[in-house]
Amino acid sequence: MFPIQDSVPSRSVPVVTRALILINAIVFFFELSLPQASVEQLFYLFGIVPARFTHPDWAAYVGFPVDSYWPFLTHQFLHGGWLHIIFNMWTLWIFGDNVEDRMGPVRFGIFYLTCGILAGFTQLLTNSDSTVPSVGASGAIAGVLGAYLLLFPTARLVVMFPIFFFPFFFEVPAVLYLGIWFFSQLFSGTLALAGPQNVGGIAWWAHVGGGGVGQHNRTNTVSSGRGSRGVVEEEGE
Repeated sequence: MFPIQDSVPSRSVPVVTRALILINAIVFFFELSLPQASVEQLFYLFGIVPARFTHPDWAAYVGFPVDSYWPFLTHQFLHGGWLHIIFNMWTLWIFGDNVEDRMGPVRFGIFYLTCGILAGFTQLLTNSDSTVPSVGASGAIAGVLGAYLLLFPTARLVVMFPIFFFPFFFEVPAVLYLGIWFFSQLFSGTLALAGPQNVGGIAWWAHVGGGGVGQHNRTNTVSSGRGSRGVVEEEGE
């Protein structure tokens, strides 16, 4: 299912959501301007390579900078291809404006980056020996989806579902779509850990971590208001 639009209108201009999409687009076009070898180096330096932090002797041997934790922030703005960035940014466009509207731009910006950082730590903890860089905004966007689920449980989505290559459009409850999305990530992540190898593929557990952080952080926010050579692409599907 591909979301087309939601039923919740925005009451203000989503400045931070638009800025995040613009920054991601600029970085992606910068990636396209680089030769392949430079792109790979960029991913290894600014993406999350778990073994870089869990095996410091190996990291020093291959030339990683010592004591640099910037990748937990910078990996959120790197993407591995057109479909990767288009799906991520479209999802952020659909759901981010409403969450920003409710939180306010400053709080939303902090919330978004925090979800991405903690999703990166989740990827580190669940794939600690991986030498494959993980890149993408999906961990942060998973946090936005988790917050949307709590903030707008009665919202509805228009989704596109292809049947025999023909697009069909349906209206479904947002809670159904987001629930299916989250549990699909959880199930896929569990299967990945149960398999013979825990490296490569999609960063499922970064999605789960981001979504869980989004729901937990949003709950805390409401209470206080009252009294994301191979590259692991954190895809949003």
